[in-house]
This record gives sequence, C-alpha cells and structure tokens, in this order.
Amino acid sequence: MQGAQGSGDNIHETVGAYALGILDDTEATQFEMHLATCEWCGQQLDELAGMEPMLAALADLPAAQGTPAIGESLSAKPTTGLADRLVGEVVQHRAKKTRRNFFMLAAGVALIVGGPTAVFATTGGGDDTPTASNTLSTSPAKDAFDNMPASDKVSGTDASTAVSATVGMESKAWGTHAVLELKNVKGPEKCSLIAVGKNGERETVTSWSVPEWGYGIKNAKTEQARNPLYVHGGAAFTPDEIDHFEILTFSGKKLVSVKA
Repeated sequence: MQGAQGSGDNIHETVGAYALGILDDTEATQFEMHLATCEWCGQQLDELAGMEPMLAALADLPAAQGTPAIGESLSAKPTTGLADRLVGEVVQHRAKKTRRNFFMLAAGVALIVGGPTAVFATTGGGDDTPTASNTLSTSPAKDAFDNMPASDKVSGTDASTAVSATVGMESKAWGTHAVLELKNVKGPEKCSLIAVGKNGERETVTSWSVPEWGYGIKNAKTEQARNPLYVHGGAAFTPDEIDHFEILTFSGKKLVSVKA
C-alpha cells in the first residue's frame, strides 16, 4: 500500500491503506482532506468498510514465526458478533494459514482499489510463503476502458518517443472519469496523466510507476511487458472543458499528447 505523498504517489490509491489503518497521522490527515472532495474515494471507502470485520479478525491473530505481528499493521478491532465468529473460525487454522490469509486479503483490497494489480499465490511443497505472480490480465481500469464506447475514446502517438496512448472519457456529476491505455513505454520511470483545460488550467488525473520491463512493448519477450498499461482517475473538468491530455514523466518530459 502506498502513502498519501502528494505528487509522489496517486492519492486515490491511498484509500486501501487508509481503510487498513496503516497510514501515519500526517498521511491520514492529508487523505481525509482529499476524501472530503472526492466522490470516487468515498465510494471505494464505503465498499472497503464491509471488509472491516475480517480485517479486525486478522489483526488479533499471532504472527507467523520470523514475521511482524499482523496486529502491528492492522488497527481495526471487531465490534460485532460477526467479527467474533470470524475470529473463532480463523483461529482454528491460524497455525498454517495466518500469513496466507493476510496476503489473500491484501490482494482483494488491491482489486477493489483498482489500477494495475498483482495476485499473491502460495508456492508448492507445503510452503505457505506468498509470492507475487504476473500482473492480472484484467483490472477495474481495463474493464472500464473496454466497456467505454469508441466514440468516447481519443488516441495519439508521439513521433519522437513512439509512445501511444488512448484515453476514454466518462462524464460524471463531479467531472470526468478518465481511463488510460498506454503502449510502448519503457522503464524504470514515473509518469502522470495530465488533463489540460481549454482555459489553460492543468489537473493531474493519476500517476504510476513503469517497471524496468515497460508496458505495451510489441516485440517484448514476456507477456507482462507486451501488455499495455491501464490506469484511471478523475478530473474536475467536464469532458467538453478538456482540450487535450499529456503523459509526462516526473522529470517533466512529455511522452505523448492526445487531443480530447
């Protein structure tokens, strides 16, 4: 989970860490200020609230040998009879499955939050230590992109960088839900999607990290590198107020511009 670090991370993705109670006071305060004006994060937090009893149950379990206690990371406590029943069920299997259950729960939170996600799997031979698998072939961002009609999508390719981007736009009461498909971008790099208004104002829609192997590399050796990147976020602009989108690196280099 990532902290609410302003320009360094996408603050929308902090909703999962906030729900888990692992932000420090400064990060939590920053996210709560963002939450007051962000309908999308409010909806995600409402969905995550339904997982609180399980989070609380896991918080009370002892740690596996050689690892920090789960209760050190999860601050929620059970407050209902349902939580008590969950604790009873989990305790019966805690000797072998504590860490596995925690990582499966973390994967579930990542799926709700959205964006590029990874699943956690256990290795063979009776070892319950979780390891990260390849990126999932689908994600909430990709599903949203695939479900948008072609008439709501705009595309562009930069002649100098060869980076290609398609942005889908969905009108919302609060502004625009934007979904990005990005191809032929190489890493390691940190990037942002910027919406530029017809009035010249600029808004950061979302940001992400590009791993060393990149995304959407046509002739890459691995499927992971051949797959495009899908991310989404929001802007206060309405779709008809947006002039164009820019994908910039954190150092200010423009990778591609897409006319809205």
